Amino acid sequence: MYIPAIIAGLISFIMTPLVIRIAHRFGAIDVPKDDRRMHKKPMPLWGGIAIFTGFFVSMFLFSNIATGKLIGLFIASIVVLVTGMIDDVKPLGAKSKLLMQIIAAVILVKSGFEINYFSDFFGDSGYIYLANFALPISVIWIVGVTNTVNLIDGLDGLAAGISAIAAVTLSYIAIINYRYDAALITLILAGSSIGFLPYNFNPAKIFMGDAGALFLGLVLAAISVEGALKGATAITVVVPILALGVPIFDTAFAILRRLINKRPIMEADKGHLHHRLMSIGFGHKKTVLSMYLISALLGAGAIALLKQNWIHALVLLVLVGVVVFIPVNRSLLIQKKDNLE
Repeated sequence: MYIPAIIAGLISFIMTPLVIRIAHRFGAIDVPKDDRRMHKKPMPLWGGIAIFTGFFVSMFLFSNIATGKLIGLFIASIVVLVTGMIDDVKPLGAKSKLLMQIIAAVILVKSGFEINYFSDFFGDSGYIYLANFALPISVIWIVGVTNTVNLIDGLDGLAAGISAIAAVTLSYIAIINYRYDAALITLILAGSSIGFLPYNFNPAKIFMGDAGALFLGLVLAAISVEGALKGATAITVVVPILALGVPIFDTAFAILRRLINKRPIMEADKGHLHHRLMSIGFGHKKTVLSMYLISALLGAGAIALLKQNWIHALVLLVLVGVVVFIPVNRSLLIQKKDNLE
């Protein structure tokens, strides 16, 4: 199971220098033009092409999932990858991007990546079948997760590393649920993400761009549907949310923050967790590594919950709360002081 992941990583690693040249050739360059961007010099985009290539070469060579599902995942990935590539060069409107994400999500659902039921929290029936609601609920989940990864892609190595950690967590969860096909997909995704990291970690030589972030988000969403949400216990509904906790919670708080401040939900700001950590003096690498730690703790908490090890899960989640609360609270105090001055 590890050989496909290693091969995916090697292909991604080998492809990245070529993608850098391609990005320069086609003008896919991110030029820092506002204070929200953390880089100071023009940076090639489209790193997602390398991740995509490593992932699907290994998938077509080694994956044993149904052909229809694999083709569906491939086509849906092409849709978001191309959408992201275009957006990286000539920004698309939010509605256009959302429409393409919905199309990709519908393709995934129709190929078999669908939430058909939830475990019954309160009754004795075992499952709550979604019937006609399966399609819209699945599409909402897939589009939501796809966008969360895109929103955390704000620092060198952040989205790729968080995605790799989430993928490893979901792989373990899939194995617990005897979904070895889903476990293989997650390990391949982790491998292709890790293969890209040497060029993307600070100081980065290339960014994954929207092309990479949307692709990673889409595949993580598909994996979570396939390997985590189809468990036999009620707690499995919570598990993928924790496994993908960093992007999901960061996005949820961003939406809440913008609603409170009466700002457009899709408007970018500097209130994300990584911005908060940077504002209190964390360096670039320290911030990214701290986010990795938070993601790993949430992943461990998800696994502990799935195993019904309540004490371990509680300790891990409290630890995450402390790790996040202290710097965020300090950042808010600094911001309040600056506003008073």
